[in-house]
Amino acid sequence: MNIVVREASADDAHLIAALTRAAWAGKVSDTSSGHVETAEQVDAHLRRGGAFILMQGGEAVGSVRWAPHDLDQDVWEILRMGVLPHCRGNNLSQHLLEAVIHHSLASAVQELRLAVRGDQPKLLDLYAAYAFELAEELEYSHANPAEPAPLVMRRILRH
Repeated sequence: MNIVVREASADDAHLIAALTRAAWAGKVSDTSSGHVETAEQVDAHLRRGGAFILMQGGEAVGSVRWAPHDLDQDVWEILRMGVLPHCRGNNLSQHLLEAVIHHSLASAVQELRLAVRGDQPKLLDLYAAYAFELAEELEYSHANPAEPAPLVMRRILRH
């Protein structure tokens, strides 16, 4: 299995939007804004932060984005991670998560945050294995008001 994680460019906005919609279909609540993701929304994330695309055998099969928190540029939020349904079960999302962690460490970021939806409790253990801890005192800045608030997890990188 030939797996490559590459950094996305502005030219990848349409691809990332399509990957997000396809990865979230049937997996994430229908009220999630990820189901109506547009290239323009992705482009805005890319301008503020960045993204990685997961390639398997030359095919794009997943993506993840990050962006600085609105109130603290030393905190990055991990956004919209997903892997296509036919590729699940092979721990491929870990490659995306590791890429963001390594990139944030190289960029001298102090903290990473991510949100876990209430209907995806298995993700808590995955992220805990990467030293993320529940931060119940934090609210997710991109929370969808049409859904229950997600749990926020954080990983402190530098004090």
